[in-house]
Amino acid sequence: METFSRGKNGFFSSGYLVIPTNIATSSGVRSFSSEPVSRESMNYDVVIVGAGPAGLSAAIRLKQLCKQKDVDLSVCVVEKGAEVGAHILSGNVFETRALNELLPQWKQEEAPIHVPVSSDKFWLLSETRAFSLPCPFNNEGNYVISLSQLVRWLGLKAEELGVEIYPGFAASEILYDTSDKVIGIATNDMGVAKDGSRKDNFQPGVELKGHITLLAEGCRGSLSEKVIKKYDLRKKGHGQHQTYALGIKEVWEISADKHEPGSVLHTIGWPLDHKTYGGSFLYHMKDRQVALGFVVALNYHNPFFNPYEEFQKFKHHPSIRPLLQGGTVLQYGARTLNEGGYQSIPYPVFPGGAIIGCSAGFLNVPKIKGSHTAMKSGMLAAESAFNTLQEGSPLEFFWDNLRTSWIWKELYSARNYRPAFEYGLFPGLALSALEHYIMKGKSPWTLKHGKPDHESIEEAQRCTPIHYPKPDGIVSFDIPTSLYRSNTNHDHDQLAHLHLKDPKIPELVNLPVYAGPESRYCPARVYEYIPDESGQLKLQINAQNCLHCKACDIKDPKQNIEWTVPEGGGGPGYTIM
Repeated sequence: METFSRGKNGFFSSGYLVIPTNIATSSGVRSFSSEPVSRESMNYDVVIVGAGPAGLSAAIRLKQLCKQKDVDLSVCVVEKGAEVGAHILSGNVFETRALNELLPQWKQEEAPIHVPVSSDKFWLLSETRAFSLPCPFNNEGNYVISLSQLVRWLGLKAEELGVEIYPGFAASEILYDTSDKVIGIATNDMGVAKDGSRKDNFQPGVELKGHITLLAEGCRGSLSEKVIKKYDLRKKGHGQHQTYALGIKEVWEISADKHEPGSVLHTIGWPLDHKTYGGSFLYHMKDRQVALGFVVALNYHNPFFNPYEEFQKFKHHPSIRPLLQGGTVLQYGARTLNEGGYQSIPYPVFPGGAIIGCSAGFLNVPKIKGSHTAMKSGMLAAESAFNTLQEGSPLEFFWDNLRTSWIWKELYSARNYRPAFEYGLFPGLALSALEHYIMKGKSPWTLKHGKPDHESIEEAQRCTPIHYPKPDGIVSFDIPTSLYRSNTNHDHDQLAHLHLKDPKIPELVNLPVYAGPESRYCPARVYEYIPDESGQLKLQINAQNCLHCKACDIKDPKQNIEWTVPEGGGGPGYTIM
C-alpha cells in the first residue's frame, strides 16, 4: 500500500483514503451484514464542501487571515469530483473583481487567465438571419477563460497556504449534535453494490467534523437544499423560490482563420419560441478553442421540449454553422444555474455554518456571471467564520456583511431582468432596456418570479409535439457521442444515486399526463422509457450516464426524483470547461 502523510488529523492525502487496519475491507467476499460500520472521525476548525470558486476562495481567505493574525486554524475542503475542477462547468467570461481582492498578484503568479475580451456582440436570431442589438453586457476588462482550469489553480494556491483538499470523496450526510446544530459532514461509503452488499473494495465513509461547516456545492447542492428546508432559510431571508436554467456546453477547436481570441457573442431568439427564456453564448478562448453553449430556463411549458435537441438545432443557424464546419468537438457537458437572483437568496447562515456561492444563488443573470460573486461570498463567509472562531462574534454577521457588500448592490440593481421575461421575449427585452438604460437598476418596484419551474410544465394533450431533425455528425450529434466527450464515468455496480420517492409515478403520472418529460429534459439520457415483456413502457434509469447537472431534481413535475451524491470520484471529468 502506498504511504501518505497528512499531519496530525488523520489518514487523507492526495485524494486517497488509507483505511486503518482495524477497519480493513472485507477479504474478497461480499458482506450483507447490517451491523453499523465504524467510521473514522476527523476534526477541523472549518470544513468546506465543494472545491469550486466559492469553497476555494473561502479556504484561501481563512488561511490568509491566519497568516495575518499569526493563528493556526485547520481547514479542509472535500470535493466529490475525481480531481479539483472535474465537475466545474461555466461559460465563462470572467470578471476579476473578487480575484483582485483575494489574490492581487494573480497575473504574476500565472493564473490561467490570458485572453481579454476583444469584442462583444449581441444578436437576435430569426431562423435565417441575425440582427445586431445594443450589447448590454459591458465585458470590457473581462477575460475568456476555462473555469475548471482556474479552479485547479485556486486549489494549488489553497494547498500552498496549508488547506487540506480531498478530491474523490462525496459529502453525503449532514452531521448534527443533540441541539440540531451542524457539526460537520460524512462522506458516503465506497464499494457498496447495487444490491446493498459490500464489495471486496468496501471502504466506510469518514466523518469530517468542524466547528464551522461551509456548504459550497454549486447550484442545487444536495446538502444545501436539505439545510435550507430544515431551517426554513428561504422564509427567514424573505426569499422567493429559486428558479433555474440548464446550460449545455461544448468546447470546439476550429481552424485558425476563423479564430478571434477574446471575441464574445450572445444570442437570443431562434430556435426558442417567444415564451421560452434562453439564449446562446460563443466565446473564443486561446489555442483555437471556442466555448459554445446554450442556456434554457427550466420554467418552459411544453413537455415535448428538449433542451439538448434545441442546442443541436441552434448550431445549424447560417450565422453559426460556418464557424464550426471543419472543427472538432473537444468536450461536452451540462449544468444547471440559478436565475432567481436577488429575490431568491435564502438566509445563508444556519446553526454551525453557512451556505455560499451558487448553493445560495448569487448569479447575476443579465451579466450571465456568477463566479465573481461566488468567490466574494466565500471570502465574506471566511472572514465571519474567522471572527467567530477567534473572537466569538456571531456567524450571523456574514448576512450583515453580505448585504453591505458589492454583491448585494449588484444583484439588487439586476433584480428585475429575469422576471421581466415572464411576459415573453419582446416585452422582456423592452422592460430590460428600461431597467438598464433608463432606471439603471433603481426602479421603485421589484418584480416577482412566476411559479416554480416544476409547476410550469403543461399537460401533453395541451401541447404540440416537437419533431427534431436527426444529427448530421458534423455540427450536431446524438447524446451517446456527446456523452463520450464529457469523460463521464460511474461504477455501474453501486447504489443508485437517483431516487424515485414513489416508483409508480413515472408510469401513472409522468408518462400518461406529461408524455415522459424526463426522457427529454435530461441532457445525458439518464431516463428512458423502455417496453417490458408485455409491451408496457417502464422507466429505466441509466445512472451511469449522469452529468450531475441536477435538471431532474428541479424539473420533475411531481418532484419525485431526488438527486443524491454517487460514490466520490464518479461523474464527468472536465478539463477545459
